[in-house]
Amino acid sequence: MNVKAICLGAAIALSSSVGIALAGALDEPDAMEPFFTDASMKTMKPLEEFKAVFMAMPAEKQEQMKKECADMRQPYTDFCANVNTLGGHN
Repeated sequence: MNVKAICLGAAIALSSSVGIALAGALDEPDAMEPFFTDASMKTMKPLEEFKAVFMAMPAEKQEQMKKECADMRQPYTDFCANVNTLGGHN
């Protein structure tokens, strides 16, 4: 019984640490908020304004978003479509 408890505890600890490692720029509200017109982040800014916000970001953050968007993760498909357009990944 103790072996099962230890294995279960290790599995839970590992799964939670992997979940944290997968969080990226798309999961950071502070990074995403400037791309939206509302506080609930439901309505994206028009592409020209979106582009201005994206281009004002540090190059490292742009690359991180491009890399994460290459996977076209849900629920970021519309956001990533804009990022991919700006990044030349049509």
